[in-house]
Amino acid sequence: MSLEFRWSRFDELSTREFYEIAKARETVFVVEQQCAYQEVDALDPLAWHLRAAVNDQLAAYVRLVGPGDKFVEPSIGRVMTLEAFRGYQYGRALMSEAIRFTEQIYPGLGITIGAQVYLTAFYESFGFVAVSEPYDDDGIPHIDMHRPAVTQ
Repeated sequence: MSLEFRWSRFDELSTREFYEIAKARETVFVVEQQCAYQEVDALDPLAWHLRAAVNDQLAAYVRLVGPGDKFVEPSIGRVMTLEAFRGYQYGRALMSEAIRFTEQIYPGLGITIGAQVYLTAFYESFGFVAVSEPYDDDGIPHIDMHRPAVTQ
C-alpha cells in the first residue's frame, strides 16, 4: 500500500476534504483518546494541511502552522494515523514528509512541537529534543520539543 502525500492551504481544501480531515481528527483525538476539547480551532485557516492517502482514502494527516502562529518557530501538529492504517510505518513517513516540507517552506528556523509525552522517543528519533517539563493539555500529558534548524 503506497502512501500519497498532498499539501494544501486551508482555502484549497474542498468542503468534503476538510470534513474528512476534521472527522478523522475528531475520531483519533476526541473519541479514541477520550479527550473532550475544541478539535477544530483558529489555527486551521492559517495552516498547511497534509493529507496522506492510500488509494484516495485518508490514512494519515498532519498540519503545519507557521512561525508566530503557535510557537516562535513553525510547528507540526495534529499528527495522526487512522486505526485501519496503523502498523505500516505511515507515521514515520508522515513525519519525514512534514519535516522536509517545513524546512523547505521555512528554512533556517527549526521546528517546535507540543508532543504527547508517550511519543517522546518517536519524535526524538527525528532529532527533536525536549525543551519543557511535561504539562497537562486537556487531560493528556504533553511536552514541548524542538528540532534545530538544518544548517547548509
